[in-house]
Order: sequence, then structure tokens, then C-alpha cells
Amino acid sequence: MGSEGRSWNGAAAGSGNGVGGREEKPTTTTAVVAAGAPADVPTSSASVDISLPLPEMTPRIIGLCKELVKGWSSLDSSCFSIETVSGGITNLLLKVSVKEDTGNEFSVTVRLYGPNTDLVIDRKRELQAIPYLSAAGFGARLLGIFENGVVQSFINARTLSPADMREPRIAAEIAKELHRFHQVDIPGPKEPQLWDDIFKFLKKASALKFEDNKKQKRYETISFREIQDEVKELKDLSDLLHAPVVFAHNDLLSGNLMLNDLEGKLYFIDFEYGSYSYRGYDIANHFNEYAGFDCDYNMYPDKDVQYHFFRNYLQPDRPSEAQDLEALYVETNTFRLASHIYWALWALIQANVSPIDFDYLEYFFLRYGEYKKQRESCLSLAQGFLSELRNG
Repeated sequence: MGSEGRSWNGAAAGSGNGVGGREEKPTTTTAVVAAGAPADVPTSSASVDISLPLPEMTPRIIGLCKELVKGWSSLDSSCFSIETVSGGITNLLLKVSVKEDTGNEFSVTVRLYGPNTDLVIDRKRELQAIPYLSAAGFGARLLGIFENGVVQSFINARTLSPADMREPRIAAEIAKELHRFHQVDIPGPKEPQLWDDIFKFLKKASALKFEDNKKQKRYETISFREIQDEVKELKDLSDLLHAPVVFAHNDLLSGNLMLNDLEGKLYFIDFEYGSYSYRGYDIANHFNEYAGFDCDYNMYPDKDVQYHFFRNYLQPDRPSEAQDLEALYVETNTFRLASHIYWALWALIQANVSPIDFDYLEYFFLRYGEYKKQRESCLSLAQGFLSELRNG
């Protein structure tokens, strides 16, 4: 899943042209938004009813853009045009454009959070990270924050497809850019959040109640004790690998990758799930997304394809020595399992709260089924590697 699976009608907010002009005065907002908002980014306590059809929410969107985007406050509403960006299922992304008297057009992206996404996304963590990632050249510039969304600069680029990600030249660029992403220092605690997030998801997922009887009966077939035991075993084993901790994207699927073909520039976007985590988890999560929208996990890259990625990832630091490649291979393919469990539990929570017409419950069984299918080979790989290290 991802932007195409975790965003509603949306591919991309990103850096691009905005309208300059006099600085607008920031407004007040809620405590949660204010706590995560950078000091120099305008904020608003206004919200947008995401359930409305686009024509009905348009006046509210225009009002927010006038309030939050520098230089737009005096523009007439007739100057604005709004369109949705390509599809997904948890956020709504809109391209808002204005045309000046000179004929020049400038655009921003408005990202509206889907209902109940705060149950699976730490918005404070996201808002704290965006300015530092933006300063390092990643994603969109944050232009404004409102109650249930953000305004960001617009990226003039196309969203990648799963097939694009698998193309060797593009895969090499993704690897190099991911290495650079992992070097960004986000202030605050540096402890990895992966297992805390998984256990939080597990607690929420194990206490659900479905109004639909068929869904409830299927939900009751899930053994959360089994999942808890699996998570503990996987955590204990992966801890022995001492994987490097980095600030990770954690959702690097095709929908969150954009490419300007003319400039040859690759963009990472949408940092909703970003956190300090394990290097191998971020890479494994990306490899799982080779499955694409059809969830064909036979597309997971083989060892040669992975090594091509690893060499490009490691190259800025040092020559890719055999032991470095092997360690990263083992690390990645152990965390491959954690990625399946993370999104399986995420899907269960969404199945209970999301109004989107998507079979999240089935997606849980798909991802947890893939976890069980890959479990033995991935755990054996890690155990064999650790045994060799102990034996010298």
C-alpha cells in the first residue's frame, strides 16, 4: 500500500513555485498542531469537511489558501482553480492554482487528512520532521498547517509506477537518495520507534468490534496471542543484528516517489510514517512494495537485484565489501517480516474506522499470510548469519 494505497486521490505535494509577496500573520490553532508546527509556518484552526464533494469544499479550500499562503490573501476567488491529484485511499490531495494578471500560474498542494488517520499516524512527529527534511532537499516545503491538513509547495514531476521502481537505473537512484535521506538529523529522541508502533497497533487491533457480523466473525478467527508471540520472537532476533538506526521514511512505495524526467530529479514525498527506525526495515519495506497494487509478492527482488540496490546505497560511504553486502542483505530480509506485520495490523485498524471503500480486513489477511509464508526462510537466514558470527 502507500500513497496509492494510503492516500486518497493523491500522489504528490512537493517543492515547486509559490507566489511571493507580503508575509501573512499566522493564526492560532489547536494544541496538537501548535506543538508540532515549526515557528515560522502559518497555522489555522480551520478545518475542511473531507466528506463533501469537491465543489462544496472549494470555498473553504480557497479561504485556507488565502489565509496561509504568502501573497494570496488579496486575490479574488475567481483566480483560483482546484483539481484532485491521482488516487489513493487515506488522504485527499488537491492541486490549487492561481493565475496572476501577468498570465503566470502558481500552484500549491493541499493535503487533507483522511478520517481517523490519527490512530495510525503521529502528526506531531511528522510536522517536526518536515522542515529538516525539506532543508535537506526532500519533499515539499511546508507552507501552512490547518486543523486537518497541510498546504505544501507543488512538485512538477510524475509519480513512479511499481515497474519504474524495479528499473535498474531508477533503483540505483532510489538507493543513493535513500542513503542521503538516512543521513538527515531530526532533533529529538533517536530511539527506534518500529516496535513501539507495532505494539501500539497490536493493542488497538486486538480490541476492535465490527458492526458487520460477517466481518466480526472473520475478525474473531485472528489469534492475537499468536501475533504477539511472533512479534516478540522477531524483535528478539532482529535486535541481535544491531542494525543501524536512521531516520526512516517507512513508506517508500511508488506513490511516494516522483521523477522529473526532464531534469532527471527524483523526489521522496509524504513523510507521514517517518520516524527513527532501522535501516534494513526501510529498505525491506521498499522492496515489499515491488509487489505493486496487485500485491504480487513474487515481484520481491531476488538477491542479485537487492545487491545492485545495496551497492548503490553503500557506495557513498565506502566500497561495497562482501561483508557489508551480506550484513545488509540479512538485515533487510529479516525486517521484511516486520514490514508485513506492521501493515497487516495497520489494515485491521483501518478496517474498523475508515469510511473508504476498500477491503482492509482482506488486506490484513493478505499481509499476515505473506508474513507466515516468508517466516521460516527469513528467520533461518538471520539465525544462520548470527551463528557464523559467533563461530568466527
